[in-house]
Order: sequence, then C-alpha cells, then structure tokens
Amino acid sequence: MSRPRFWDPEGRRFGGIPTYPWRMAPAGLLTRRQLRARGLRPGGQDVAAQVMWRSRFGGTRPAYLYRLALAKPVGPMTPARAAALAKANQARRTCPACGRDAGYVLPAHLGTCLLCADSTALAA
Repeated sequence: MSRPRFWDPEGRRFGGIPTYPWRMAPAGLLTRRQLRARGLRPGGQDVAAQVMWRSRFGGTRPAYLYRLALAKPVGPMTPARAAALAKANQARRTCPACGRDAGYVLPAHLGTCLLCADSTALAA
C-alpha cells in the first residue's frame, strides 16, 4: 500500500514544514479557522505543520496548522474594536463613484456599485 501524495511528516519535500494529506493531520494541530471556532488564536506561534490537497482548478493548496496547546484566547470585543470594525465594513460598502451605501460589499473587480458599473458599461 502506497502512502498518500502529501504525506511528509518530517518536512523534507514541502518547504521544510511537516505536511499531511487532507483530513490526516495529527490531533492537536488545528487551522486558524478551527482555532477561531474554539475561541482561540495562534498567539504568535510559528506554523507547526500544513495540510495540502490538490485544487480542483489545478495545482495544490495548503492550510497551515498551529499547536492547540500553544493557542491563546481571542481578546474580547471592546466598544472601540466594534466601532473600528463597523467603520471598516461601511467603507467596503460605500461606492467611490456615487458615494452611496450600496447595502453590500462592493465587488473588488468592479471597484464601484453595480449601478455605477452598469452605467459605465452602457456609456462605453
């Protein structure tokens, strides 16, 4: 029986980082998203390992893993942090062309709201 393609627990083949196939990482190693779901953050620790898989669009994709034992709790949401987050989200919804709140995050590839993008396309 052969080993999976991305099996490299010693870190010899993939950039010096221990690498595991999708869903085969050892217990105690979690991604940022998995840590966040538990109310934790990496807390300044280095990447401990990675999970790699083949992308459906070709190539490979990594997900970095951190040690659960070294993770720290996420700081509480303070009023100042909530205000800064609201201000940042407001900026992502405000169209630079017409200046109105679009009610959704503006598409990065357009850079404007859909109405302004449509009017620009019709004028061209």
